[in-house]
Amino acid sequence: MGYDGPMGKRRNNKSAGARGGYGSLRDMLREDEGTRGEGASAKGASGKGGKKARGTSRREGSRPGGAADRRRGGSASDSSVNVPAPLTGDAHTRIAIIGGGAAGLAAAVVAARELGERGLHEAAGVVVFEADERVGRSILATGNGRCNFSNSSVDASLYRNPEFVADALRALADDGAARLKARGLACDPGEDPVLRFFEDLGLAWREEGEGRLYPATGKASTVVDVLRAAAADAGALEACGRRVVAVEPPDEEGGLFHLRFADGSIEHAAAVIVTVGGKHALGGSDRSGCGSSAAASLLPERYAAEPTRPVLGPLRVREEAPRRLDNIRVRARVRLADDAPFGMTKAEERGEVLFRSYGVSGICIFNLSRFAEPGDALLIDFLPQVERTRLRRYLVERARRLAAPKGIGGGTRAPITYEALLRGLLLPQIGHAVLEEAGLDPHALLDADDLPALERALSEFPLTVEGIGDERQCQVLRGGLAVEAFEPRTMESRLDACLFAAGEALDVDAPCGGYNLHWAWASGLIAGAAAARRIADRGAEHE
Repeated sequence: MGYDGPMGKRRNNKSAGARGGYGSLRDMLREDEGTRGEGASAKGASGKGGKKARGTSRREGSRPGGAADRRRGGSASDSSVNVPAPLTGDAHTRIAIIGGGAAGLAAAVVAARELGERGLHEAAGVVVFEADERVGRSILATGNGRCNFSNSSVDASLYRNPEFVADALRALADDGAARLKARGLACDPGEDPVLRFFEDLGLAWREEGEGRLYPATGKASTVVDVLRAAAADAGALEACGRRVVAVEPPDEEGGLFHLRFADGSIEHAAAVIVTVGGKHALGGSDRSGCGSSAAASLLPERYAAEPTRPVLGPLRVREEAPRRLDNIRVRARVRLADDAPFGMTKAEERGEVLFRSYGVSGICIFNLSRFAEPGDALLIDFLPQVERTRLRRYLVERARRLAAPKGIGGGTRAPITYEALLRGLLLPQIGHAVLEEAGLDPHALLDADDLPALERALSEFPLTVEGIGDERQCQVLRGGLAVEAFEPRTMESRLDACLFAAGEALDVDAPCGGYNLHWAWASGLIAGAAAARRIADRGAEHE
């Protein structure tokens, strides 16, 4: 459920293929009412006997994001410096999460809670290994610091590898519904389990245009705060400044994974969740010679991976027109065609286009960049409010209206130039660019024979894609581990038991609008829960 501001009305958020969810205050109250008469108390996720799972950071007596930090007035997103040291505890019950971004933190919360519910919080350990000096930094950079953390209408068909995503979202919904049923609680079929998870963490949010969901505070740090606090309270540890460079699966069934670090140290774990995305910090290339994802670089050669490339960013074009239109914004419909100038349509978007010296930017261009390749054509319709089939009639009627006699006494019709026809309809710079593309003199008188050329320039202003305009602005790297090697209902590898992947580690991406972060949370929740169950089941087998 979401909130339109901190005190807004509660509403349901429907998500295709994703229903059910995790516990909330409402459910706790319901559960308490149902057990009060019998003298029982709800235990929630604190483990057997009502004991609360505890975690410790590397600095003795300090738990990042825990109660001690909050009493000192700090926030869970404050930077934490951890001194690398060998982990304590039993590696045979340890879950190692590689990457402290969105998927990694979600996995840490649910894995630690799941172990606590099974009474394993003292024997098992959930550790998040992060190469940076703090976790959650990638989250802080999203949405211009506001964090568009999800969308009210998630649809699996919007994603790359949509069948895999649909199966995963369905599994998350089924798991959430089963949890509620086991606790004797009703499941709202319209509730999204990811949003239910964040409600349980105490996050309030508001919905903006096109279903985009933002924290009510307007700060991405709020999302990081609630995640870190929940992970620490459940007993998960943060190990920052520790860069994993290789994950070696066990040599025998039931053995331990070997995690090799950049500083030469080695740690072991019974289960590993790989959530890292983006280019590997050590650089280099993959087996195809293209950019390699961090996940592909960590795992053995038998794991197929799609080469990575930056998407959801601006596009560089061949033509000079954008340079003269630099920093001008227009509302337009943009069609991406597979062959300049007028090939078959690959994708189409509506929205704001921002011209830059190197090409074009804006959310609709970011979305088209997922499909664009060098040589493709961007065809800009500067009059999206006018149906293409009506455009010529619209121009003729506009010319007649402008040429009509003005004033009470009437008079003769005034001749209309092309510049006058477009004045008030387009910005002057855009109008001049359109006329130049059509090969028309702005000061020439309107000629019916020239209308087809003007019509084309207005509705299909052509630009030729050369590539990404500025990789630093790209929000996602396309590519990653091939989804065929992973089971969507658990995110577990089909090649190595107890090895999981989530988030950007997998070859999944989506348009702007909160969909990519939604996938990170969803896949992280699935992987974390599945890994914890694996550990618990293994422990039961050895008892």
